[in-house]
Amino acid sequence: MPLRLSQETNPRSTTGLLALADGTIFEGQGFGAVGDAIGEICFNTAMTGYQEILTDPSYASQIVTFTFPHIGNVGVNDEDIEIASPSVNMAARGAIVRASVTSPSNHRARMGLEQWMRRRGIVGLSGIDTRALTVRIREDGMPNGVIAHDPSGRFDRDALVAKAKAWHGLVGLDLAKEVTTERPFRIDGDGPHAVLIDYGVKQNILNCLKAAGCRVTVVPATSSFADIMQFQPDGVVLGNGPGDPAATGEYAVPVIRELIDAKVPLFGICLGHQMMALALGAKTMKMAQGHHGANHPVKDHASGKVEIVSMNHGFAVDEGSLPDGVESTYTSLFDGTNAGIRVKNAPAMAVQHHPEASPGPQDSFPVFDKFVALMKKNAG
Repeated sequence: MPLRLSQETNPRSTTGLLALADGTIFEGQGFGAVGDAIGEICFNTAMTGYQEILTDPSYASQIVTFTFPHIGNVGVNDEDIEIASPSVNMAARGAIVRASVTSPSNHRARMGLEQWMRRRGIVGLSGIDTRALTVRIREDGMPNGVIAHDPSGRFDRDALVAKAKAWHGLVGLDLAKEVTTERPFRIDGDGPHAVLIDYGVKQNILNCLKAAGCRVTVVPATSSFADIMQFQPDGVVLGNGPGDPAATGEYAVPVIRELIDAKVPLFGICLGHQMMALALGAKTMKMAQGHHGANHPVKDHASGKVEIVSMNHGFAVDEGSLPDGVESTYTSLFDGTNAGIRVKNAPAMAVQHHPEASPGPQDSFPVFDKFVALMKKNAG
């Protein structure tokens, strides 16, 4: 018999629920798309940027619990969508919030969050104790679950729990093929030419590369070394994306090794960072709760400074597995996990965090300038 945790503060009838694989059920009010969606339940600690979070392809096959209680107050707009590829429409599968979504109050709003989620097929759940769910994730790890919305309130709870229990989860799952561009496209610029391998890239990474002076060609995740080199890149960016880096690495890692051997300047971000580490001989590991938020401190080993950055990853590089010739450049001050690497005998660097995101400060923007400098130095 499933353990039912009813809504604590909202007496309205149940129109939405979250069923976890262990049988626990959180009941509340559904909003957004009608139906159900399965995924890994994570929490995000950001107070702003919910539209960017829900459209970040790195959240594919995940359901996001927002720890900030008031989500949706500023509505949504046409500019803050992070899906970059015109052929992709997949990101987070669901959103869980504490308070009911209100009408937007912001001059940039073009639509309310609920209507927008309904159009994009994102299932929402409000009115549950998100603090209790967050504590559960922190103590026991990110569970598999099903989020469901039915305005009539009719749910087969046992069937939803069974569906959550049967889902395979993210370990061993390659999702980059589902969120990559179908064909190459270009971003004009005046400086060095960067080819970006799209494992699920965010739009603002492209914006930051252009702002740093790059011309950018975005290519599919499955592109070969020859496919990439035909564009005559001055450097290659390994983009962010969802899923297990070891699974995507089955076809991506051999290409990255060829790029490293050819001394092509490389810059990895998030999933790209993890797969660069795999290509160098390191290992990755699944995290219990992951890092998801806009308030994560990382230490830059070179300068000694602490940067406040955005994080979004459920896998991490095992720093103890880094081989000789690869040094750690950043460390998470939350749990000591690796947050950056540099190759000593090749023009290659990578960061675990999202330098394109702006969690208030813009601490990490200079890393794009470092990559441009690396390309220019290599061109010599």
